[in-house]
Amino acid sequence: MATTNDLKNGMVLNLDGQLWAVTEFQHVKPGKGGAFVRTTLKNVLSGKVVDKTFNAGTKVETANVDKRNMTYLYKDGTDFVFMDGDTYDQIHVPEATVGGGADYLLENTEAVVAVHDGTPLYVELPVTLELVVQHTDPGLQGDRSTGGTKPATLETGAQIQVPLFVNTGDKLKVDTRDGRYLGRAN
Repeated sequence: MATTNDLKNGMVLNLDGQLWAVTEFQHVKPGKGGAFVRTTLKNVLSGKVVDKTFNAGTKVETANVDKRNMTYLYKDGTDFVFMDGDTYDQIHVPEATVGGGADYLLENTEAVVAVHDGTPLYVELPVTLELVVQHTDPGLQGDRSTGGTKPATLETGAQIQVPLFVNTGDKLKVDTRDGRYLGRAN
């Protein structure tokens, strides 16, 4: 248990049997009436975002979420298998839990896996990953109708937009949150 005065970004609360992560909070002390805490909460499993207001000092139940650095090993059916580097325990994470990050997962990629009571809640990939272009058509000089970009397929199978000068076999830095091209990797 904690009070609303202890809230921090990233803290996970157990409200009515559901897990909610605090994404924003603001302590408000109006001139008249009692103080309160305005929060923005994100449902850990569904991703739904809600605004909730608590009276200052209200007790809220916190959830014990264990965030561990793990290494992605392989895909087993629809599950992704991760291994804890400290204990060598392997955990199966369903495809729905990995979400869009699955497009950028290569074997031996380091990620943070959040677990609550043995159930994987979500997977945080590094913000940037270096991936090799599997295939892209050669860029045509003078082709600016697409804003100077063309589609490219990465080694993970993900499709992203890249500048015209990028060739098959180039190693690129990619933003895993939205699939943006960030530049060439050294």
